[in-house]
Amino acid sequence: MTTPRPFPAIRTPRRVRHGYRQAINATPDTVFPLLCPVREMDWLAGWRPHWVLSASGVAERHCVFQTPGDDGPDAPAAVWVVTRHDPRALQVEMVKVAPGHTVTCLEVSLAPRGSDGTWAEVNYEFTAIGPAGDRFLDACTPAWYREFMQRWEAAMNHFLETGRALG
Repeated sequence: MTTPRPFPAIRTPRRVRHGYRQAINATPDTVFPLLCPVREMDWLAGWRPHWVLSASGVAERHCVFQTPGDDGPDAPAAVWVVTRHDPRALQVEMVKVAPGHTVTCLEVSLAPRGSDGTWAEVNYEFTAIGPAGDRFLDACTPAWYREFMQRWEAAMNHFLETGRALG
């Protein structure tokens, strides 16, 4: 039996992981359905997936969708796969692949916050898979992520209060 040789392209990944806890002003049962590529169009101005593959028409395990390049000026269109969609556990996980740029893992877990609110733990892990991804990770600072999450939190809360996307 021969000893396998290491594959020459194996290297340590360049990764950035950030987490943020959002305070959403609605119950988890109201918030959870909004964590969906289709329903997100209701509450996030400018969110327009190119296409969505879903048996139910909304988020579900193995739902696949494509978005335009939204991680900087040199980011390609990305394909997302919902890898976990668990309404009972109030958890959603997705993997986003932007060829030559990044692979992103998104994890969202909801929990009750008092009698009519929700804590949303939102974690993103970005892995560079090319020079454009390396440049993106250089800009992917804790301050950038906090601002990104605060915009998301404000947009969802605005929608929940008014029924309209935040302009």
